[in-house]
Amino acid sequence: MAVLEHFRLLSEQRFLEIYEALSQQGYGPLDGEVAKLLKFRPQAIKKVPLAKRAKLAKNWIEQKHNAELCYELFGTYLVRTKKELVTGFLDATGVPHEDGMIEDIGRAQPDPAKIPAAVKELEDKFGADDVTLYLALCTEQWPGVPELAALWKQRSGAA
Repeated sequence: MAVLEHFRLLSEQRFLEIYEALSQQGYGPLDGEVAKLLKFRPQAIKKVPLAKRAKLAKNWIEQKHNAELCYELFGTYLVRTKKELVTGFLDATGVPHEDGMIEDIGRAQPDPAKIPAAVKELEDKFGADDVTLYLALCTEQWPGVPELAALWKQRSGAA
């Protein structure tokens, strides 16, 4: 699974950036699980520095090998912080959507011929890290478009 493999390739710093972006009112997205690991009450987890909570959360995900959780974490990060990247890709590759939401993923697939130009344009606007992260999601979302997996592997350095 591309999202799980991409997760394993993330540096602690990059994961911390994602974790911080998803934090709300001082709580990270997986702080409930981190609190259980540390045997803390959920409210007390805020006393642990966010960087340490992110590191513990990353280790917890690695142990669980939970691709669905990675997909949700990455998808939430991109939709919350880089929605224009998502909608830009969908628009540029001819995928019908409503504000980034695709009604029928199985029938609405990106045009393989338009993918390279879309990726180049988005990379200029959003940077390589977020575009490559989005490609990992696309690889899962559209397994019938091998061009996505090939491009993600090339860009991520995955085997």
